[in-house]
Amino acid sequence: MPVPPARLLPQTEPPLLLSSSSDSESQPEAQVDHTDEEDNNDIAEGLSPVAQGTKGPLDRMKASDFDDVSKEILVMATSIFQCFIVTQVPFPDNIAVETKLAKAAWHEACQIKGINVKLTPSGVKMLLTRTSQVCRELKIKMRSLTASFFGFRTSNSNSVIRQNRDLAESLKDGSVFAFKSKKGIYKMELLQLGVNVMWFANRHDKGIIYHKYFNPMPIEVITLVLTTIECCINEWLQGLKEDVKFTSATYGTVYYGHFGSLQCFNERMAPYKLLERICTNLHDTARFHAGVNSLTISSSASWISDTAFEDAIREYRLEEQDGAEPSVL
Repeated sequence: MPVPPARLLPQTEPPLLLSSSSDSESQPEAQVDHTDEEDNNDIAEGLSPVAQGTKGPLDRMKASDFDDVSKEILVMATSIFQCFIVTQVPFPDNIAVETKLAKAAWHEACQIKGINVKLTPSGVKMLLTRTSQVCRELKIKMRSLTASFFGFRTSNSNSVIRQNRDLAESLKDGSVFAFKSKKGIYKMELLQLGVNVMWFANRHDKGIIYHKYFNPMPIEVITLVLTTIECCINEWLQGLKEDVKFTSATYGTVYYGHFGSLQCFNERMAPYKLLERICTNLHDTARFHAGVNSLTISSSASWISDTAFEDAIREYRLEEQDGAEPSVL
């Protein structure tokens, strides 16, 4: 499948398609969410023992084997890498693309912490497992949101099954699910809800801490959420919810389709900069949901009030009346 044209907004390279050999959604849902300690322990085995000044063969290591700064780098690099994936290439074309992002994330984390900790090949491998993990996590979070938003119901009733099937088919017809209404393309609330719950749940979430990657909201993120919503709708096509794997092999082409539609939308609406406004609004609304003020800096702080001007004029006139030399300092 051809690589999509250049991206709409100047952020990074356009999204690429992940080969089926990298797909993985075989883990049960209960195993998708990892604690920071589990993430640390997993990646720690790939961290160079230079972190503690030790030498020799690197055996299975735990986060407790490293100093506090190294532990923070482990967590930060993982978070940054996941941000890179969803905002740049949700479906990487090959392992070289993923490896480049993993190294960049590690380097970024080291720079932020002001320490240089060597990343070994096994450490890169640990980071790469987060590519499929972040997509699974989004799918799980969007599943219940999608069902409740559109009104899918779990029931063995033939009438309910038929309603679910008809609803799923109608939503997929012309990608109606991407509309807020017949006139509100890409403005539906579900898109915003997905962004909120995945990256802006609170002021400590990735979208806030690493806001530079999400401001304005990259079209890759919008496309990924739309693709996930369609996957969740597909689970109801038979009337009863079924588990549909959200992998690049099954949804890479769907992702491309939504990305292409966004390109067409941007081209047709270019005079109005509508997509740019949608991306900005998605980000600002998500920040508000997380309980954080907008990044827009008010210009009122730099204003000089009319009263100040009037006072200056009055002072100047009084100095003239007194015969004093007007002050310029």
